Amino acid sequence: MSQRATTSYESPQADASGSVLEMRKQAADNAEFLRDCLAEQKRTVTKLPSIQEHAEPHPAAPGGPANPMDRPKHSVWRQILRLDELITWFNLCCAFIHTLQWLVVPLYFINKKWFYRGMDYTRQQFGILIITVTQWFSPTVVRVSGDSSVQHQIIRTSDGRLETRFPERMIFLANHQIYTEWLYLWWIAYTSNMHGAIYIILKDVLQWIPALGPGMKFFGFIFLARNWTKDKARLLYRLQKLKQPQRYPGQKPPKLDPMWLLIFPEGTNLSANTRKRSAAYAAKENIQDLEHLLLPRSTGLLYCLRELKGTIDWVYDCTMAYEGVPRGGYAQDLFTLRSVFLQGRPPKSVNMYWRRINVRDIPIEDDVAFGQWLMYQWLKKESLIEHYVQHGRFPAMPRGKGHIETEVKLASALEISQIFVASVVAMLLGLFVVISKT
Repeated sequence: MSQRATTSYESPQADASGSVLEMRKQAADNAEFLRDCLAEQKRTVTKLPSIQEHAEPHPAAPGGPANPMDRPKHSVWRQILRLDELITWFNLCCAFIHTLQWLVVPLYFINKKWFYRGMDYTRQQFGILIITVTQWFSPTVVRVSGDSSVQHQIIRTSDGRLETRFPERMIFLANHQIYTEWLYLWWIAYTSNMHGAIYIILKDVLQWIPALGPGMKFFGFIFLARNWTKDKARLLYRLQKLKQPQRYPGQKPPKLDPMWLLIFPEGTNLSANTRKRSAAYAAKENIQDLEHLLLPRSTGLLYCLRELKGTIDWVYDCTMAYEGVPRGGYAQDLFTLRSVFLQGRPPKSVNMYWRRINVRDIPIEDDVAFGQWLMYQWLKKESLIEHYVQHGRFPAMPRGKGHIETEVKLASALEISQIFVASVVAMLLGLFVVISKT
């Protein structure tokens, strides 16, 4: 990525009559503006007190000590018991979900449309499962806000839950800090009743996890090996399916299925090692490094936007931060699976800031302009996280809407029955068919 390709500019407006040369000229004209902003940001950060210089908690963790200073809530024996409870519940539910997936497989050879509907249902089941796991084993405050583009789509219900009114089809982006990030983002899909339509791009090694890996393949998740020669064909195959209109009985004309495609452009968690690699790449390419994020990769996202052109109208961006992480610290070191689910030390709060971007305003026809656009979005996220580090929360929503504070939970405990009822009914129907043929 060149210096020019990673500097920011005023958000490009992809006018239909505009040319690629005009977009490049716009980016070049605003490069000096970006350098001034970055220099000012660096001066501001330099003036900020370091957390190591103070005994008091960092302002990012108001109201109490930061999580690294907390003692485990549960004893070792209690942690062992919680591990047993967690594994039992998770494996039991996965067994029912995966069984239903295999029972749905014959539909692929009879009616592919209903096969995919069945897999959508199992994706819903898994979404309910991970919400119960988070609700019961790692309850935490979730604080949500956003800019003016989403202020009417983020709502607090009368009983205190979060409701989002995001569209049925979109790509959504997020920075990547901890392994459980996707749990919170899947829950966001649940708040829009889209938890059966989520698709995630993952590292290919995850597909080999026993039971869970095959289940994710049934979900239609996309596994990439970070080798574009191999990944391009896999990605194209899945995207072709995601942009194919479907016609169901009683439905005219064919309609695109709901799709929330989750992409982490950084490609991996923020950690000491990945931060060093990102900084080394920035130095090698003579481009601006970031403090709170990794440099984003543009290839996969750009390919998805090009292939899905005309089938999605919006890209949603979520900037995430976790209470209790000091400046220079890494959330993945503090919020491990053990600390979150067994020790009773999840983040004191999970913070999200949402923005909506019209696909028409993204320069997807030109690689250089798109690289600049993506870097511009990451500089916005960097600024948002710096705001969080200084103030302990993201900017409030406009017009006095403030922040919505809630927790990850189901609307009704009865939803848990969805995990088991459909599987049992499908097994009984299958047994009936076998008996009737003997």
